[in-house]
Amino acid sequence: MNQAVLPAIAVTGFGIAFSHAAIPTHWLPFILTGRVQSWSSGKTVGITALAGTGHCIITAAFGLGITWFGLTLDQSIGQWFGRLAGGALFLFGIYYFVRQIIGHGHVHFDYPHEHLHQADSSAPTARRSDRAAITSLLAFLTLSPCEAFLPIYVSGIRYGWKGFAILTLILSVATVAGMVVFTSLTLAGLNRMRLAWLEKYESGMMAVLLCAVGILILIFER
Repeated sequence: MNQAVLPAIAVTGFGIAFSHAAIPTHWLPFILTGRVQSWSSGKTVGITALAGTGHCIITAAFGLGITWFGLTLDQSIGQWFGRLAGGALFLFGIYYFVRQIIGHGHVHFDYPHEHLHQADSSAPTARRSDRAAITSLLAFLTLSPCEAFLPIYVSGIRYGWKGFAILTLILSVATVAGMVVFTSLTLAGLNRMRLAWLEKYESGMMAVLLCAVGILILIFER
């Protein structure tokens, strides 16, 4: 596969991971829970970063499996693998486009709404132990991989373990940075940001990016 395609995959992966982390379900629960638990801004941001790290680890674990399987398959089908990877990425894009059309714009698990209501309550009974609150927040993201980034691992298989390492680094930086940035901005008082549109049209944006990279791979595949 043409080495010039890797930067395009990397940039696309960063855009997907960062925009995914910007969705309110990835940082708003931490702010609301921190308010109820009377956490400092530093503690809230720290727990957000920790949860983001767990989110990346579970996603990278899936990416590891995808890469291992893909490299094994590449040895069997050789030059056809690049074309299949590009085609698969394009089909992933079509899948997300269909999701957008049928009204499933968000490509991640929703944070339990009852927890949000509880966290937003000012009543003393809404307060939970720090251990329970932190465990709940960490489990929420750690146990749910970033579905949108997995096709990016598929596109990087032909670059071997080097590609896996680069994409995992990009995933980690973009995800944790996005979650920390939006948590920090909101805690600083910039809480009038309207990002609901990003959640609403996330599948559509993923569709455009994945289809574009899939076509790029098919064009430059040798």
